[in-house]
Amino acid sequence: MKFEFPESLSLAHLPTPIEALPALSSCFEGPDLYIKRDDYTGLALSGNKVRKLEFLLAEAKGQNCDYLITCGGAQSNHARAMAVAATRLGMKSHLVLRNGDRLSIEGNLFINRLVGAEIQYISPEEYMRVDSVMRGVANDLKAAGHRPYVIPEGGSNELGSIGYVKAAMEIAQQLKQLKLDIRHIIVPIGSGGTYAGLLAGKYIYDLAATIHGINVCDNKNYFENTVTRLLQRMDQRFNLPCDVAEVEMHIIDGYVGKGYALSDQQEIDIIKQVARTEGILLDPVYTGKAMFGLREEIRKGRFNKREKILFLHTGGIFGLFPKKNLFF
Repeated sequence: MKFEFPESLSLAHLPTPIEALPALSSCFEGPDLYIKRDDYTGLALSGNKVRKLEFLLAEAKGQNCDYLITCGGAQSNHARAMAVAATRLGMKSHLVLRNGDRLSIEGNLFINRLVGAEIQYISPEEYMRVDSVMRGVANDLKAAGHRPYVIPEGGSNELGSIGYVKAAMEIAQQLKQLKLDIRHIIVPIGSGGTYAGLLAGKYIYDLAATIHGINVCDNKNYFENTVTRLLQRMDQRFNLPCDVAEVEMHIIDGYVGKGYALSDQQEIDIIKQVARTEGILLDPVYTGKAMFGLREEIRKGRFNKREKILFLHTGGIFGLFPKKNLFF
């Protein structure tokens, strides 16, 4: 099947490599593990969010926008990536962040301040209506003569999700070149766009692997509904060359732990283990929880030892620094 992508910018360093994890595979005593290094998409513009921003910011530029608005947690990787991209493109940025006014300025918050982003902190209760808050910011900016562009949490709308349709095409090409028979792909789910894009891309580019999402917040039912809506909207806008009603979701629940961006000792330990066996840095919000979930599911026998698994590293290194006291 063929899919014509909408206009995009070139922000990420692509393609990101696929690497074997022999030491970790031995530690887990399960299938052979591989990792897709989307933490290599850049430095300050790093992680999975950049693939989404390539499409979102192309639309913003096409509309001659001069202000970008988005939201997220205090240490949001997406908000940081958008702030950096805005500066690179000569735009201004406004970030609506949950509960960050009492935190020290480090990690992603430091990067946001460094590149000149405007930061507005709101309470968890206010964040429940964050879309309305962002619309209010946009209206104020319009009144002041600006042309704002609002990006949802995680960049996860029908346009941003196309970034991971394109990533699925990249993965399919790499697996063919490497002659790798990957049977399962593991991806963290935080806002749903990465998983929705990969699912659509699986069917468009004939990826044989089952794509499993491990949710790092909310629950399986929430994300089944969220991803279904995203797929439907992607299809309505872009006429996807696959039947979204036939897409099978495989969401592995049970590894949210203490909650979104909150870490327990098991998650910290798995991050340390990966760092000390493979020299790869996971993050405490997404990939740490997802890797812990993968290890536990291997122990439970979900995956056949003769199968190969690809873990998608979605980035987030700056989220490690605010939690440094938990590690030693």
